[in-house]
Amino acid sequence: MKKNYSSLISVVIIFAILGLLFTFLIPTWSRDEDNKITEFSTKRALEHVHAIAKQPHYVGTQNHEVVGGYIIRELKKIGLTATVQEGYTLTDWGNLVKSKNIMCRIKGSKEGKALLLLSHYDSAPHSFSRGASDDASGVATILEGIRAFLNAKTKHQNDIIILFTDAEELGLNGAALFVTEHQWAKEVGLVLNFEARGSSGPSYMLMETNKGNSGLVSAFSKAGVHYAVSNSLMYSIYKMLPNDTDLTVFREQCDIQGFNFAFIDGHFNYHTQQDDVAHLDKNSLKHQGSYLMPLLNYFSNTDLNVTHATTDDVYFTIPFAFISYPFDWVMPMTLIAAGLLIVLVFLAKAKRMVKLGEIMKGFFPFLGSLVVSGLITYYGWKALLLLNPQYNDLLNGFTYNGHDYIAAFVLLSLSVSFFFYNVASKPKVTMNHYVVPLIFWIVLNGFLANSLRGAGFLIIPVYFGLIAFAVFVFSQKSNWIVNLICAIPALLIVAPFIEMFPVGLGLKILFGSAILTVLTFALLLPVFGAFAKKRSWSILFLLIAILFFAKAQFHSGYNSDEAKSNSLVYLYNADTNKAHWLTYDTNLDSWTKGYLGENPKGAKNFNNLKLFSKYNSEFTYATEAPIKNIAKPTISFLTDSVVGFKRYLKIQITPNRKVNRYDIFANEAMNIYNFKANGVSTLGKEGNELERNGKKILSYYVVDNEPLVLQFTINKATTFDMNLMESSFDLMSNPLFSMTPREDWMMPTPFILNDAVVITEKIKPSPKVAAPIVNPIVPKPVVADSLNVVKDSLKVK
Repeated sequence: MKKNYSSLISVVIIFAILGLLFTFLIPTWSRDEDNKITEFSTKRALEHVHAIAKQPHYVGTQNHEVVGGYIIRELKKIGLTATVQEGYTLTDWGNLVKSKNIMCRIKGSKEGKALLLLSHYDSAPHSFSRGASDDASGVATILEGIRAFLNAKTKHQNDIIILFTDAEELGLNGAALFVTEHQWAKEVGLVLNFEARGSSGPSYMLMETNKGNSGLVSAFSKAGVHYAVSNSLMYSIYKMLPNDTDLTVFREQCDIQGFNFAFIDGHFNYHTQQDDVAHLDKNSLKHQGSYLMPLLNYFSNTDLNVTHATTDDVYFTIPFAFISYPFDWVMPMTLIAAGLLIVLVFLAKAKRMVKLGEIMKGFFPFLGSLVVSGLITYYGWKALLLLNPQYNDLLNGFTYNGHDYIAAFVLLSLSVSFFFYNVASKPKVTMNHYVVPLIFWIVLNGFLANSLRGAGFLIIPVYFGLIAFAVFVFSQKSNWIVNLICAIPALLIVAPFIEMFPVGLGLKILFGSAILTVLTFALLLPVFGAFAKKRSWSILFLLIAILFFAKAQFHSGYNSDEAKSNSLVYLYNADTNKAHWLTYDTNLDSWTKGYLGENPKGAKNFNNLKLFSKYNSEFTYATEAPIKNIAKPTISFLTDSVVGFKRYLKIQITPNRKVNRYDIFANEAMNIYNFKANGVSTLGKEGNELERNGKKILSYYVVDNEPLVLQFTINKATTFDMNLMESSFDLMSNPLFSMTPREDWMMPTPFILNDAVVITEKIKPSPKVAAPIVNPIVPKPVVADSLNVVKDSLKVK
């Protein structure tokens, strides 16, 4: 009997397609690439990254000034004159800082809206991040792209504005300063913003618009980007998350739309000490350049008003193709698919090729695979967290071995799917059982058509599934080659989300990848269902999954290249004259135990004045610390007067040591009006009651040790109750402390106040002491003299 190798060939082809998909997702960088002066060079861009990311350069540091100077000099080298915009902003995040934006302008041949190239040049504070990916890569992309553009002597109609914003990491303050204070902001028609939220992977394109996206979609398609990676579902999800970029400020404050470009893999390096040149994926940097150059050439010569629209398009990418169509097509396409399925089932029933009983039996393997895979992955990940508590040390939720876990659970889901279809679906009834997955996918798309229309492109693989089913109905047999061809759209469109979701949202949603794996398997059921030895394939995928679990477990520890994050804060309470060591860590290591001891107390009481952190982190452990002679700030009440029912206050807080940050808190019973800090109000809210969530009023990031001046009004009857937290980020280098350096497999925890020396105290006026009266002198009356002066001044000369 002749052996049938169709199943083996199908698996090889499917994995080859997936391999090619991820291979050609982004361009590949080579050290030997041709470096023409008129083309973007990843090598030259990398030189900028090296220069910018030598040291941490967050706002307020000397390195921050050095990086700013470097950017200005590099712009001058290519013939551009940079200007610096400087000023305070207070964003609705409650962050106050003096920003220094760097910008220049290239004049176009015609009048019209300008194209803005945007990136930020500050790095994240607290965690010794060098900011190679976030966002030296963005600055380098623009510097190198503009250099190539100018060397090519490219003619352009529109002005091109280059803006390197400051203080993005603190609250988008530099962007806020530009859009609210600079005259150029009113002339911007479109923004290209280059960012990073990791250190590797493809750069995803995300649109930002207040209205319709069809104009942006059409223009992007015409620009001819060869390695576009994007889809309309990503932005629909992005808008639901608490993530913002500088472009968000342009959209919200000025109704200026544009494109974000950011790579997000390697999330474990984001904002950490490991965000350095060594961890930056050079292919990701090249991918950024592959976006910039065609878009710069296109949008510098296009009427930017045409990018505005009131309608929306669904869009998605496959290698070397950007596909879009109107939102209005989504529901009709879903209804047509439903109608086609009904007709095909009716014809198949008439030809006695399907039986209703067999169709109904298809619910068992489909739902069984879906539920079991989802539950195993959901509780399996929770079990892994219990087995490996160190995974909780990485706040971003993606472990160093995260890709191994993705592979393991995906393979496990495939094993479960083969198992259920081996039990319930023989090759001869495969197409009977295929009806249920088609029904589910059509119903799912009907739901998405109403609630998440950005996902409307997911109906396309369903149409190819209907084609495979139609071939079966009309030819009265299932053709494995046709089925394999019809499976390709599902592989190209759906399969990438299996990896993308946990990379973008964290391993906590691995169960979503498992469910999506089963749904993709169901779309490919005409291929997999025809396998004669499903049990053997189930065992094979199970064994490979076990190997990936073993590999992940073997690499579950830390090393110098994949470091454990930890935290330590020295806090001195000036009101109680007590000091403590504090940490945010749940798993103490040898370094933190060196300060906190083996059995530290809980730190619940220290969270009364809660600082903002991306992941709502709180102090976990505390131990008394020796009191150091730290210079406290000077608190001066410049104004404290009552007029009517209002109390007017102006308070100046002046540092007496080198500090980086002030956090101000107030009792929630205090209603605060007309609030200003260093002369500025919260954007768009001048004169209103201050809105706040909890006790926190603001965080002031100090530049040049300038004092903080608060000016506001409260009700006369309100009890004044405010607290100050003054922080310097110099715990590891402060001469008052003899700190043991971290071991090479450790690094400072990001997203929190860390490695800081902190003073807390109540904000209150100094008590007034009455001076003793000794031999009081009665002053000489001066009324007559004053009158004579007034008379003399009124004389006519």
